[in-house]
Amino acid sequence: MRFVSTRLSKTVLAFTHDLTMTAAAFGLAMVLRTGSLTFGSDVRPSLVGVAVLVAIAAAVYQLFGLYRGVWAYASAQDLVQLTKAVTVVTVAFVLAMFLVNRLEAIPRSVPLIQWFVLLILLGGPRFAYRVMRDRRFALRRTRIGGPRVPVLLVGTDAESELFLRALANDLHAGYEVVGLLDPKRGRIGRAIHGVPVLGGTEDLEDVLDALARRGVRPQRLIIGQASRLIDGALVRALVEQASQRGMTLSRLPALTEFKEMVGEGRIELRPIAVRDLLGRPQAVLDEAAISGLVTGRRVLVTGAGGTIGGELVRQIAALRPAALTLVDASEYNLYAIDLELAETHPGVPRLRRLADVRDRDQIDRLFRAHRPELVFHAAALKHVPLVEENPTEGVLTNAIGTRNVAAACRAAGTRAMVLISTDKAVRPSSVMGATKRLAEAYVQALDRQGDDGAGAAHPDDRPTRFLTVRFGNVLGSSGSVVPLFQRQLARGGPLTVTHPEMCRYFMTVEEAVQLVLHASAHAVSNRARRGEIMVLDMGEPVRIVDLARQMIRLAGLRPEQDVQITFSGLRPGEKLFEEILDPVEAPTRTAADRVFAATPRLIDPAILSRALQELEAAARAGDGDRTATLLATVVPDFRAADTAIKAPA
Repeated sequence: MRFVSTRLSKTVLAFTHDLTMTAAAFGLAMVLRTGSLTFGSDVRPSLVGVAVLVAIAAAVYQLFGLYRGVWAYASAQDLVQLTKAVTVVTVAFVLAMFLVNRLEAIPRSVPLIQWFVLLILLGGPRFAYRVMRDRRFALRRTRIGGPRVPVLLVGTDAESELFLRALANDLHAGYEVVGLLDPKRGRIGRAIHGVPVLGGTEDLEDVLDALARRGVRPQRLIIGQASRLIDGALVRALVEQASQRGMTLSRLPALTEFKEMVGEGRIELRPIAVRDLLGRPQAVLDEAAISGLVTGRRVLVTGAGGTIGGELVRQIAALRPAALTLVDASEYNLYAIDLELAETHPGVPRLRRLADVRDRDQIDRLFRAHRPELVFHAAALKHVPLVEENPTEGVLTNAIGTRNVAAACRAAGTRAMVLISTDKAVRPSSVMGATKRLAEAYVQALDRQGDDGAGAAHPDDRPTRFLTVRFGNVLGSSGSVVPLFQRQLARGGPLTVTHPEMCRYFMTVEEAVQLVLHASAHAVSNRARRGEIMVLDMGEPVRIVDLARQMIRLAGLRPEQDVQITFSGLRPGEKLFEEILDPVEAPTRTAADRVFAATPRLIDPAILSRALQELEAAARAGDGDRTATLLATVVPDFRAADTAIKAPA
């Protein structure tokens, strides 16, 4: 109750102040124009003018909400609102006085002078109070805030400005920004909230040396969110330079998170994550096409509990499908992703089905029962060394499983099936890669067999489209190198890398799935081009040893000093460089941003069908040698002699 009373009294005081200033503005305008408070000997017109002006102002100030703001935080927006209110008051005053006495007792220039004077009398005290409050706050902060960590801030955009403002208003903030770095170099020599822009990101060493000569040694480098999104190479370079100068590295949170933090009075930095090192320009997604592909349709995802399948499920659920069927052979994975969806998208109708794509009869029954319109086939065995040791399992899951899902799609009249493939399918050196290439070839052949839909009564009556989307490694996926490095770092090292020159393509799972949906929507709508493989733009490959060093630096440690890196040698099936495209695939750009179309060598569908039958027989018999030999026959780029490993008895 006391709070309400105090707030009300402050509002009344501010309102009284503004009306007093309004009356004073009229008097000052008259004095400035005529040298006295009246125009002639009669004082009554001036008194009437003051009364009319104050009455109008009392209504207008309330109408414009001038008392919802806080003087201590007066801003440019408040000035805009004041200007509007003063303008309305002045115009209304002129009209009212014209009706009262046709403005005969008031010089025509008085309203204009009054407008300027009133704006100064209302705005001046507000901003003077803001300045005085900021100075008192700064003195108090200096007195009780304690020492602050000097930091350099990369970025001169909205996130950086918000961070500087939040620091200025936080008594217990632990940081003091001593300078800014502008990645675009357009604001060098200027200042934001009194903090100078000292140079560009490439000037970091010179800026640190110049600050050191002044006795200022920043201990932390903070990267603004927008700057982080510009270029992953920039982040990698800054990580290395900061490490060499003994500085830790952080980044600002996303702008929406930051506004929430500022509102709660907290300033919380984020650590640089591995995904920040890959920062690439955001693709321009065709959201309307993606929504049209998914919204209101029955969608089924195989491997729904895996890394890719799980992210597909999350993004598809956000697009409001008519129904979402989750298929996985792992009970726990299926339980976990279903539990997450129940919390995040409870309104999406969903079905949970424990099923193995290698079981053709089970998959057929499942598809006949639910008749999905759109299928994303993400179920696969992906770990290269494990599939090398278990080639029959790789064939049954990756190749035969894909055939089973495709056949079920055809029988159920599915609109489109999307196969999730991998760069390891290009000139494969592993059983895993060869089985994925065989799956690509089979899906490609099925798509080529479909006609152009001529004569179909409805577009959805056309034959099923069979699409393939190929991309490289996903950060944080099961079996990937990043979780391995994180576990090894937690134990104090060493980090194990197979070879100093090993390179891989990486992208985040969120970005990969966004582009999968983007590419699928484009391909489904473009029925003229069949049998192509959609290949995602993966950017530049990353050396694994460089990734290991960066992860060590992100942990605040020094490579080869605090944490060692050891080389274990290539494992069976691995190769130094993965390729996203075969040299014979002649990629072409598509209308979908960051998606290419490639046409691999075609394999005769009859040969494929016979090969798959023979492969299935060999794999179900547990004959690893024959399985590898048959793979080499149908996938010419795969060398069985290098990779054939007998399945364990």
